[in-house]
Amino acid sequence: MMDFATRIHNHNYRLDPIIRSLLDTDFYKFLMHQFIWMLYPRVPVTFGLINRTKEVRLAAIIPEEALRAQLDHCRSLRFRENELIWLAGNRFYGRRDIFRPEYIDYLRSFRLPDYQLETIDGQYVLTFAGAWTEVTMWEIYALAIISELRTRAAMASLDKFELDILYAQTKTKIWGKIKRLHEWPQLRLAEFGTRRRHSFLWQEWVTDVMASELGPAFVGTSNAHLAFKHSYEAIGTNSHELPMVAACLADSDEALKSAQYDVLAKWQEVYDGELLIILPDTFGMTQFLRDAPDWTSRWTGMRLDSKEPVAAGEEVIAWYKARGQDPLRKRCMFSDGLEVDSMIELHKKFRGRIRESFGWGTMATNDFRGCHPRGLNTLDPISLVCKVTHANGRAAVKLSDNPAKTTGSPPEIARYTRIFGQDGFRHADVVV
Repeated sequence: MMDFATRIHNHNYRLDPIIRSLLDTDFYKFLMHQFIWMLYPRVPVTFGLINRTKEVRLAAIIPEEALRAQLDHCRSLRFRENELIWLAGNRFYGRRDIFRPEYIDYLRSFRLPDYQLETIDGQYVLTFAGAWTEVTMWEIYALAIISELRTRAAMASLDKFELDILYAQTKTKIWGKIKRLHEWPQLRLAEFGTRRRHSFLWQEWVTDVMASELGPAFVGTSNAHLAFKHSYEAIGTNSHELPMVAACLADSDEALKSAQYDVLAKWQEVYDGELLIILPDTFGMTQFLRDAPDWTSRWTGMRLDSKEPVAAGEEVIAWYKARGQDPLRKRCMFSDGLEVDSMIELHKKFRGRIRESFGWGTMATNDFRGCHPRGLNTLDPISLVCKVTHANGRAAVKLSDNPAKTTGSPPEIARYTRIFGQDGFRHADVVV
């Protein structure tokens, strides 16, 4: 059992890299990376860090020297041969041939490209620009680095006893959540907390607790390194990034509207009818479902993210029925800012109506709220994302069912809103 207090109190962080392996990212990044490598290798894109919790001024908390050191260390990493053997030979979603030999060979020489870093008004402006194949992999590494550096800064002044109290209280909090979940043995969840975790070691500890205490309720982790190291199931398929960039490749309003479907058709072809989980809310879930081709209803299921989850679940069930599909044969994974109470309520609402499951993220791997021994909120999670900001020379847009999560330039947001509409949009506060 990890003694977090002793390790943190005695350790020299200057010698402790945050990203220890290039596998330490969400598994979906590899599935998307292969797809991009095959079809869009040279499309120019830019990713940018976005801190939606603007009152937390990251540049005043995290020393620039420390941030650059961690980013530079990440650039020095290469995939190890045993990691590539795992990707090439392990069974994912029942198949051993998901990753092509040519892609595995490409990863042998893969290196993260350079980054650009500056400070504006107390916030870091961290961007990654270049070929999509190279730049896409920065997303999760960058978020995990920023998140853990903030953690380290918040704990730097705590003595050994205070650290003991901090982790004792947080472990008690986690155990309370686990006990609640014990009451619902049919509920199924995966650990989704890499990007905004307290630290790698804490994520590993929490995931191990979930695996050992929840039994079959725990179905796996989105973190490829933890799946590799502990033989967990690796969970994940794709993200908003694909339709966002595909939309930037469109040369007309009509092509822009259809891009969200065209990229899924290509995904279906590349993965031979496997990994068929739709993320429908990049430009609004209601318009996506309303205008979707019939073949999308035959996919395995959907991951629901930004829409109010009960409304989203009901909408999906109604859509499947209208398309002549049995919702009980479809997967519906909820994944937006979930906590134990919300997962239980959604489980009670939808069990027996659709195959519901949950991606439990930040509130599993970074919920230190109310646990700081001095009563401070400096360890509370913040809403931090790293999104595509430009692609193919155009500003990228994510509309989202929650307008508080909209990203993009005002002119392009207006254009996308005209084309896609705002049906079903509802503003809600963003916690994580």
